[in-house]
Amino acid sequence: MKPPELESRLWHIAAACEKVLRVTEGRSFEEYAGDDFLPDVVIRQLTIVGEAVARIARTDPEVAPKLGDYPRIVAFRNQLVHNYPQVNQQFVWAIVQNEVPVLLARARTLLAVQ
Repeated sequence: MKPPELESRLWHIAAACEKVLRVTEGRSFEEYAGDDFLPDVVIRQLTIVGEAVARIARTDPEVAPKLGDYPRIVAFRNQLVHNYPQVNQQFVWAIVQNEVPVLLARARTLLAVQ
């Protein structure tokens, strides 16, 4: 049985990943980068992901590695929050395309484990 806080954080990760994938589905990088609001939505959701992963790493350190390279996820969150003027949108897009689907699958798997 998962502690309620862990389940809540995993749910936040899954929900944020789902939102990112939903709002970027069928779009090109050019459409993403040229939109006034879409990058803001994506970055906000990725920040939520990073914060939830950081909290899991602190409270449930045995679970964090099951999410993948959790130190990189947290470091990316820190870049988004503290170094926002230098955020490379191509790098964000690559994460959306390559990493978010994998993280979503891992979070869903952990949520399903009883």
